[in-house]
Amino acid sequence: MIWKRLTLRELLLFAVVTLCLSFGGEGTARAQKVESGRKFRRAVLIRFEGTITPLLEHFIYRKLEVAKADGADLVIFEIDSPGGYVDSSLNLADCFLDIDWAHTVAFVPREALSGAAIAALGCDEIVMAPEAHLGDAGPIFQGEDALFRHAPEKIRSELALRVRDLAEATGRPPALAEAMVDMDLVVYRVRNKNTGEETFLSDHDIEATDVPDDWEKLKPVQESREKHFLTVSGRRAVELDLAEGIASNREELKQSYGIEGELVVLRPTSVDTAVTILNVPFVTGLLLLIGLIALYIEFSAPGLGAGGLIAAMCFTLFFWSKFLGGTAVWLEVILFLLGVVFLIVEIFVTPGFGFAGITGMILLVASLIMAGQDFVIPRTTRELNETLQGITVIVGAGFAFLIGAFGVSHYFGTVPVVGWLKLDLPTPGDADADELGKPKPTLATNRFPVGVGDWGMAESPLRPAGKAIFGDAYLDVVADGSFVDKGRQVRIIQISGNRIVVREIEDEVV
Repeated sequence: MIWKRLTLRELLLFAVVTLCLSFGGEGTARAQKVESGRKFRRAVLIRFEGTITPLLEHFIYRKLEVAKADGADLVIFEIDSPGGYVDSSLNLADCFLDIDWAHTVAFVPREALSGAAIAALGCDEIVMAPEAHLGDAGPIFQGEDALFRHAPEKIRSELALRVRDLAEATGRPPALAEAMVDMDLVVYRVRNKNTGEETFLSDHDIEATDVPDDWEKLKPVQESREKHFLTVSGRRAVELDLAEGIASNREELKQSYGIEGELVVLRPTSVDTAVTILNVPFVTGLLLLIGLIALYIEFSAPGLGAGGLIAAMCFTLFFWSKFLGGTAVWLEVILFLLGVVFLIVEIFVTPGFGFAGITGMILLVASLIMAGQDFVIPRTTRELNETLQGITVIVGAGFAFLIGAFGVSHYFGTVPVVGWLKLDLPTPGDADADELGKPKPTLATNRFPVGVGDWGMAESPLRPAGKAIFGDAYLDVVADGSFVDKGRQVRIIQISGNRIVVREIEDEVV
């Protein structure tokens, strides 16, 4: 008899629990998850604000690596953003959803709109200030007339599917998440006539159920009316099961999660600041300009190393900033190095301006453009604008380089920093000059059958390296500080090891 009474009690308890779960649905399961995760060993906060770009996206990735290495089991993303790029927003949402080493919370003190709302949907929980706003995630694009318009149906449909999947994965009403993207979607609070379960469904959601007639429409969600992207306040988000809690500030947030002591905030470091500054278009162009001029100085006076070192530092900083900014991969670095190799071959091995030189220039320009964008071929207006901006920066740096190269060629010896690279020339009155003030012809102590002061003719353009003929000797030479056209007369001013330095002869007759 006792056994029977116990069994009946257990059956009654099981029925009550089952009934609660059926009425609570996913929201109850999510509430149990929240309640069971209230105790955390270490909590960190990562704040990101402003437009969501690849630069901001990779900043978040770096901070997540720091949080994971620090042993954090609660990661709070303090979001204050009007949105940004769709790809970066979806990437962040997927990243948050895939985090299995910590509980993730999106804290919205003011606004998380458009792409920021999508990113927040990837978190385990969303906590908002009472008057904060979440939603309005309709995709837009910039037309040829520079005006913004709603994206075509194909893009909206794909984004709506991604957003529904995010909401379903985190236990939020998929129809309400879709209404953030689809301005014509009307969502209703509905009740199942058989089970009494209440949830939020649209008309096509109801039609997609096994028995559509089982669902009774109670009332439409006001924020999902036609011609409006769903946008809700913090209080309303909790009512609609889009958010799990309310917190006006960080202190209330700490109390909600039982966080004792100071909340660890992962702020931008000097590296993050440097990456941001180096990715500013003007700074990027300045970096390229300095690198190109330094490279020109190195080719004008090869072997000294100072120009090459400065150029290497500039281009290393350029690619480093693009790597951490999320727009460059190793492909761009390889293309850039190949371009440099082709130019070296053109200058020192096969003087002139042929296949190697043209190929090297194309590879250099292509690598620099690709390093500044996260795509290869632009397919949207936004991508086209990014490509045009990158081309503008490179062309601007190129024109400035031409002016700088001209100045270096003519005033190389007087430039304060690089003046010490100037090759000293023999002057009248030196011990090696004859009575006419010209250097005495002396045979070199090396393998060359010529000496300082010998005159010849350029057999190829000297840019600055090339070929020149001295009597019967056909030799590799390097022009001193400026280009020399083919057929111009030159004079040897220095022989150092295997290097012959010449200067163009002006207003003199052999």
